[in-house]
Amino acid sequence: MKSSLFITCAVTGAGDTVSGHPNVPVTPKDIAESAIAAAKAGAAIAHIHVRNPETGQAARDVAYYREVVERIRDADTDVIINLTAGMGGDLVLSSGESPLPPVAEYTDMVGPTERLMHVAELLPEICTLDCGTMNFSLGDYVMVNTPSMLREMARQVQALGVRPELEVFDTGHLVFVKQLLKEGLLDHPLMIQLCMGVPYGAPNDLLTLQAMVAQMPPDSVYSMFSLGRFQLPYVGVAPMIGSNVRVGLEDNLYLSRGKLATNAELVGRAATILTAMNVEIMGPPTVRDLLKLRKQG
Repeated sequence: MKSSLFITCAVTGAGDTVSGHPNVPVTPKDIAESAIAAAKAGAAIAHIHVRNPETGQAARDVAYYREVVERIRDADTDVIINLTAGMGGDLVLSSGESPLPPVAEYTDMVGPTERLMHVAELLPEICTLDCGTMNFSLGDYVMVNTPSMLREMARQVQALGVRPELEVFDTGHLVFVKQLLKEGLLDHPLMIQLCMGVPYGAPNDLLTLQAMVAQMPPDSVYSMFSLGRFQLPYVGVAPMIGSNVRVGLEDNLYLSRGKLATNAELVGRAATILTAMNVEIMGPPTVRDLLKLRKQG
């Protein structure tokens, strides 16, 4: 039983959630304010995507990231900034017998350096590294992270002194984490995020979760989340398997049946669950020490 852990808030994500929730943060100002509110509710880490303010669609414009990061750093509330580096690996193929050419409207494929431009400029304490390629959710969308791409991204992130959060969507991704570690492209302590229930990755069941936890590299610091109505129940499971937790509107829009949530409400509910289990919630300074983070901004 884990006696203390930290909460990450995934503030907005890249999915088509804006149409289902009027208060999913879209503008840089709204994203920053939602991250700050989540921190006040108990989140030590804010995981940040950005969106086009005009369309609400996922974006990777460095200017949007810059505004979010500057607003958070200028605030009077401490929170560890974790920027996604997952954008730029989106491949949508044409269906059936003619997969090529890709669907240009939804495909966004760039190299590692461009995917990390905002990380190199803004130097967050953490950025994500999606540790494998997979068929992702519905349709013919492929989340592309080839071994050579990941090796180069890991090398660049290591050189920047940023801690990678290793996003593991399936068991093979964890195998590749161990390979990167063996090659010297990752530093201890490893920070691993288990992403459960994402079609078509690791299924949303406790046996799969336990199997992945059993395969963790030694001395890993790991967290987990699940989607939708499973998000908050997984908070209760986390201390019993030695995990930290992630909640937020990226993965779940509801506080309870029919009641749309805010990020602060989801963090607050997670904090209530954990406190009732006599689990201490770590603040940012403690998490920085745990993960050996380098605050550069």
